[in-house]
Amino acid sequence: MQPRNMSMSGVVDLAAVKAAQEAKAKAEQARAESARQGGGGAVSPADLVIDVDEAGFERDVLQRSTEVPVVIDFWAEWCEPCKQLSPLLERLTVEYNGRVLLAKIDVDANQMLMQQFGIQGIPAVFAVVAGQALPLFQGAAGEAQIRQTLDQLVQVGEQRFGLTGLTVDPDAVPGGATPAPAEAVGPYDALLEAAVQALDSGDLAGAVQAYKNVLADDPGNPEAALGLAQAELLQRVQGLDPQQVRKDAADKPRDAAAQIAAADLDLVGGHVEDAFGRLIETVARTAGDDRDTVRVRLLELFEVVGADDPRVVAARRALARALF
Repeated sequence: MQPRNMSMSGVVDLAAVKAAQEAKAKAEQARAESARQGGGGAVSPADLVIDVDEAGFERDVLQRSTEVPVVIDFWAEWCEPCKQLSPLLERLTVEYNGRVLLAKIDVDANQMLMQQFGIQGIPAVFAVVAGQALPLFQGAAGEAQIRQTLDQLVQVGEQRFGLTGLTVDPDAVPGGATPAPAEAVGPYDALLEAAVQALDSGDLAGAVQAYKNVLADDPGNPEAALGLAQAELLQRVQGLDPQQVRKDAADKPRDAAAQIAAADLDLVGGHVEDAFGRLIETVARTAGDDRDTVRVRLLELFEVVGADDPRVVAARRALARALF
C-alpha cells in the first residue's frame, strides 16, 4: 500500500483561526494545571514511546497533546508493513528528543479507537495536537518523508499552539518514578497463594478478590491478571445449566447474551477455538451495543488463554476481518 496524506495540509484546515486560538488557550490552561500539580518534569527516552489502549487514551494522548504533538501508530501483530514502519517511527521519536511523543495502538485490542478514527487499513499514522486529531499517512513510508512530516508537525505545534515539547533526561527512570526496589513491594506471593487456595476450595468470589488485591498494588502483575480472568470466567459459568445454555444459543444465533454464555462454557470445557469462533460469528451477525459487548467478551477470553497463544493470534485476525 502506498503512503497517502503525507503532508500537513490537514492541519491548515483543522486549525482555522478561531479553533487554533481556542485550542492554544486550552493547551496553556492544561500545562498550567499540570505545573501546579507537579507535572512537567523530565522524562526518559523510553517514555517517548508508549503503548496506549482505550481506557488510557484520554490521559495518554489527549491530555499529553497539550504538552507535545502526539503521533499515533495504529498497528497489529499480523501486519507485515507495520513491522517495518513501527521500529522506524520509534527510532525517529527518540531522535526527536521530546519534540514528539509516539503512542502505539494495537488495533486488534482497541477496535473502538480504530472505528472512531475511521481507519480502513493499517499501518495508519495520525497525530493529535492540542486535542485536535489529524491524519498523517497510511501505509509504509520512507524515512525522509516521515522526517518531513514530523518537522511540519513540530512546527505547527510550536507556532500555532505553543507546544514546546518534553524535557528529556537520558538518565531519568522511565515513567518519571524513582528506581524500583530490588524486590517487589507487598506480599504478592502470599496473596497469589491465597487466590489459588480459594480457587481450589471453590471460593470463586474469594479468589477474584485476592487477585484484585494484588492488581490494586501492582496493576501490571501478569500472574494476577491471568488468574483474575480465569476466576471471573469460572464465576460466570457457576450455576449455569449447560443444556439450557446450548439450546438458547442454538435457537438464538443473533442473541449476544446467549452466545456469550455458550462461549464461556466452551472455553471452560477446553473448546478454545469453538468459543472464539462462536463469538467472532456473533460479531459478524450483530451491530451496535450488542456487537461491542460480544467483542469485549472475546477480548476477555483472549486474556484467559494468553496473548501469545496461536489460537488467540488467529482469532484476533478473524475478529478484525469480521469487524471491517
